[in-house]
Amino acid sequence: MDLTPARREIVTERLLLQAGDASLADSLADFYRRNRRHFAPWDPPTAESFYTAPAQAERVRLGLKAFAEGTGFRYWLSPADDPQRVIGSVHFSQVSRGAFHSCVLGYALDERCQGRGLMHEALSAAIEEMFSPLVNLHRIQAAYRPENKRSGAVLSRLGFRIEGLAKDYLFIDGAWRDHQLTALTNPTFNEPADW
Repeated sequence: MDLTPARREIVTERLLLQAGDASLADSLADFYRRNRRHFAPWDPPTAESFYTAPAQAERVRLGLKAFAEGTGFRYWLSPADDPQRVIGSVHFSQVSRGAFHSCVLGYALDERCQGRGLMHEALSAAIEEMFSPLVNLHRIQAAYRPENKRSGAVLSRLGFRIEGLAKDYLFIDGAWRDHQLTALTNPTFNEPADW
């Protein structure tokens, strides 16, 4: 049963954001393999099997299930003119409703695609979808390592405000790492009729 009307594809000037299907598995495995060292300082450790097409096909399957249930929205980023080449991801996870109407944002971009405003473009469109009257989230939370200046800059440019520093927040790159906590709230949030 599909509980959310979130679009499964969003097109921007340069990008296609897609919930995808199993046909992306090889491209996803390639994306993670070629960016393995680039993502290592910022992401939790992963098993060797993570970098295989079968593991990525399973991630897509679970992502589509979460999408249908309204518990998470993962978009794979591709150039608009090359939809089978994955260059990034935007993920709204841990979607909570009730008095919270919130989620946690994660994102990643191919090392070769940085510095062109692509993540800002993708996040702008995806956040607009999450804050739309159809999905109607009130708050998006995001955390980043203070050393990750690029990540902090894109969130700041999008209007995320710093809410504090979480000590020893995630185990990344061999140690427990501090993270800057940020959030963005929806100025057009509509109170649900069933409150």
